[in-house]
Amino acid sequence: MTAALWPLQQAVYAKLTGHAPLTALVSGVYDEVPETAAHPYVTIGSITELVDDAHNQRGLEADVVLHVWSTYRGWREASRILSALDDALDRQPLTVAGFRDVSIAHQQHQQLRDPDPDIRHINVRYRVWLTKED
Repeated sequence: MTAALWPLQQAVYAKLTGHAPLTALVSGVYDEVPETAAHPYVTIGSITELVDDAHNQRGLEADVVLHVWSTYRGWREASRILSALDDALDRQPLTVAGFRDVSIAHQQHQQLRDPDPDIRHINVRYRVWLTKED
């Protein structure tokens, strides 16, 4: 089975950076955050894949974890960014190179207080189902 890790990360990144309502709220979407990045921003975290084959096709089920980082006092800003993430990804078309029948859905999110008391953090997990192209 060919992993979808990199093409899936590229697809999510392209979808997020191409979504104007999200990009209006954040300084960027990052894989690796530059030291000069201003809050708020979104980072692409881990991707976990499970083989999900059918009788005659190869498939994957993947979890993509994104992180929202904000220094706004309270949860308002981070929650607005979470809503924009959902608008961009939840049950929206997603093109992943080498795969077909791609669907994505919001699975879970969690508000976290960072050890730095000035930072608010929400992690959000999306479930992605993919079928390998023949």
